[in-house]
Amino acid sequence: MKREHAITVARQFAENAHKTHGRSMVIVGAGLNHWYHMDMIYRSIINMLVMCGCVGKSGGGWSHYVGQEKLRPQTGWVPLAFATDWNRPPRQMNSTSFFYAHTDQWRYEKLAMEEVLSPLEDGEEWKELSFIDCNSRSERMGWLPSAPQFETNPLQLGKAVAKSGKPAGDYVAAAVKSGKLKFSCDDPDSPVNWPRNMFVWRSNILGSSGKGHEYFLKHLLGTQHGVQGKDLGEEGGLLPKEVVWHDEAPEGKLDLLVTLDFRMSTTCMYSDIVLPTATWYEKHDLNTSDMHPFIHPLSAAVDPGWESRSDWEIYKGLAKKFSEICVGHLGVEKDVVVTPIQHDTANELAQAIDVLDWKKGECDPIPGKTMPSVTLVERDYPNTYKKFTSLGPLLAKLGNGGKGIGWNTETEVKNLAELNYTVTEEGISKGQPRIDSAIDAAETILMLAPETNGEVAVKAWKSLGEITGRDHVHLAETREDEKIRYRDVQAQPRKIISSPTWSGIESEHVSYTAGYTNVHELIPWRTLTGRQELYQDHAWMRAFGEGLCVYKPPVDLKTTESVYKKFGKGRKQVVLSFITPHQKWGIHSTYTDNLLMLTLSRGGPIVWISEIDARKIGVIDNDWVEAYNVNGALTARAVVSQRVPEGMILMYHAQEKIVNVPGSEITGARGGIHNSVTRTVLKPTHMIGGYAQLSYGFNYYGTVGSNRDEYIILRKMEKVDWMNEDNYGAALGGEMPQLQQIAE
Repeated sequence: MKREHAITVARQFAENAHKTHGRSMVIVGAGLNHWYHMDMIYRSIINMLVMCGCVGKSGGGWSHYVGQEKLRPQTGWVPLAFATDWNRPPRQMNSTSFFYAHTDQWRYEKLAMEEVLSPLEDGEEWKELSFIDCNSRSERMGWLPSAPQFETNPLQLGKAVAKSGKPAGDYVAAAVKSGKLKFSCDDPDSPVNWPRNMFVWRSNILGSSGKGHEYFLKHLLGTQHGVQGKDLGEEGGLLPKEVVWHDEAPEGKLDLLVTLDFRMSTTCMYSDIVLPTATWYEKHDLNTSDMHPFIHPLSAAVDPGWESRSDWEIYKGLAKKFSEICVGHLGVEKDVVVTPIQHDTANELAQAIDVLDWKKGECDPIPGKTMPSVTLVERDYPNTYKKFTSLGPLLAKLGNGGKGIGWNTETEVKNLAELNYTVTEEGISKGQPRIDSAIDAAETILMLAPETNGEVAVKAWKSLGEITGRDHVHLAETREDEKIRYRDVQAQPRKIISSPTWSGIESEHVSYTAGYTNVHELIPWRTLTGRQELYQDHAWMRAFGEGLCVYKPPVDLKTTESVYKKFGKGRKQVVLSFITPHQKWGIHSTYTDNLLMLTLSRGGPIVWISEIDARKIGVIDNDWVEAYNVNGALTARAVVSQRVPEGMILMYHAQEKIVNVPGSEITGARGGIHNSVTRTVLKPTHMIGGYAQLSYGFNYYGTVGSNRDEYIILRKMEKVDWMNEDNYGAALGGEMPQLQQIAE
C-alpha cells in the first residue's frame, strides 16, 4: 500500500469520527487473525479507534465477523458442557499448544527467536530458546494449561496426595521443586506423555481445522503423509534448550481416534471409529453466537437416518456403557487437576511486577502464583451416567457466574426441577433436576443463562453493581419476568437479554457495540488499570518490542528453498504467497463435496492464480497444478483470474481430498488439502499469563495458529494419475470419466 493512501484513509476516518461523535467503524474478518503478527494488526485497529473516540459508541468501534465467535448463553452452557454442577474446576486445554506439541511440529521449527525478538533485547537467554521452550515455560508457570499435565497419572498422584495428608497444592509444589514430579510439557515425545485417545465431536481437525495436516498424519496418527522437510536434528539446527529432544521422532501416538460426524469428512476417513450423527433437521439443539442477538433452535423434523443418533444420545450412550464397564477398574478416585491462572480472578495479578521462574530457582513454586493452581477433585466413575443425565448440587450450593461475577442460582435449580422433573431412581442423582433428553439440556442452558432468563440477568447486573458501586439493573429489569423456553425459540427466534457477560447491550435504540457498557455505564475495563490500555509493560512484551503497537513485517517460515531445487529440475516453477480465504462454493466448512457446490466450481479442489504467474509456468485456466513446500503438497485445478494479484495464490479453505483429487508427483500419494502446505507457528507473546488482561480464559486467550505467512512452490503437473485400478488419468488425459464412458 502506498504511504499517501494510508494517510488519506486515516485522516478521513478521524474526520468522520470527529463529525459524528465516534461513528467510525472497522469490520474485521477472520483472515486478519491468521497472520503471525495478528495481535499487532488487531492492536493497530484498536489504537486507532481509541484515539478517535469510537470505542463503545453506537455505530462505531469494531465488529469482528467470522472466526472469533463466542457462545451467547455461555454461563448456562458451561455447567452442562464442563460438569461444573458436579465437580470444579474442569480440566481444559488450549488446542494450538496441544497440537503443536503432539504433532511434533515444533521439531521442524525454522523460525529463529532472534528474528522476532526486539533488537533492543540483549538477553542471551532468549536467543537460546525455541518456541516450544517458551510454551513449556508458560505451562509450568501457570500461564497456559497443559495436557497431559504430569508424567505421573493424575489418579495415581491423587492417591499419593491423599496418603500424604497434605493439601494438594503443597504436595505438588514440593514434588515439582524436588524434580520428583515432572510436567509433561517438558518432554512431549516421551511415550508416557502421548495422547492415546481422541474423540472428535463435529470438528474436522484433520481437514479444514488442523494447520500442519501432514504432521498430524505422520506423528499423531502414524500413517501415510507428505512431509518433505527434515527435522532440526537431521538438519543440524538449534535444538530446544528446556524441552527434551529425542533423536528418533515418534510416529503414531494415538491408539484410538473416534469421530462423530454426519458426513465422511477427512477426519472420518482417518478415524478408527466413525459414529454417524444427526444433521440439523434430525435433532433438537440451540444455535447462537455473539455476532447475532438471537437464540435460534434446531428442531427434529424427522428422526436420524438408519443407525444415526443425535450428538446428545451418542454421548449419553457412551456415558452409560462406560459407567457399566468401568466397575472393577475405576471407582471413586481422587484426581489432581492443575489449572492456569484465570482471567477475572484475584490470581490474575499473580506476577504483575516481574516474571519469576521457579524452575530456575528465582522463586518457589507457589500454586496459583508462580505455578498452576492445584485442586484435588473427586471422580465417581461408576456414576458418570447418573451425573450426565442430571443437574448436580453445586449450582444450588455455590451458584453460577462468569467474567469474575457470581450469583445465586437456587431459584433456577428449583425451576428446572419443575420443568424437567427430577430423578426418581435411587442413586447419587436422586431428587436432582433431570437432563435426560436434548430438550432437557437446552432448557438447562436457557434457564441458567442471564441472556435467556431475565431474573438471572437482573441478579448478574446487581452482582456487578456491588463491584462498581453503580446501579446497572435498569439494563435488564424491563425483561426480569421473561424466561425464554425452548418452545419459545421454536415458535420464533428470540432476542437475548442484556447481560454483564457482554460489553454491548440489546436495545431498540443502540446498535450492539463492544465496550458500550464500559463507556456509558462507567464499568472499568478488564485491564490492569481499569482503563483502555495501549502500552503493555510485561517483560515478554518488552522483549519482543511490543510494548507499543508497531509495524511487524511477515515472518519467513523458510519452507520453499530446501525443496525448490530438489523437485524443480527442468521444471517451470513460481514461488507464491499462500492465502486461504473463508470457504467459497461450500456451506461454511461443510459440503464442498455436495454435488451442487461441485457443479458451481470445477468439480473438485481449485486454486486461484494471477494471469501473470500462470504465464510464467505455462499454465492455462483449468490445468492441473501442484503446490508444495517442506510441509507437504496438494493438487488442484488452476483458476486463472485477472482479479488475483501477481505473487499470490488463493485456495479457499475446507476443500477436502475425498472428491476428484489426483495423486501428487511430490509425495507419491493422493494430493493433499490446503492445510497440507501449512504448519502451526507459535508466538511467545500469546503465552503470557498471570497479568491482568493477559491471563488465560477458556476460548478467549492463548496461543493461536497462524498460516498467512506461508509460501508455496507452484508448477503445472506433467502427469495426472488418479491412483486407482482404471488409471483414469492415463486413459482420459487427466479427466474423470463420464457415466456413459464407464458404461461402455
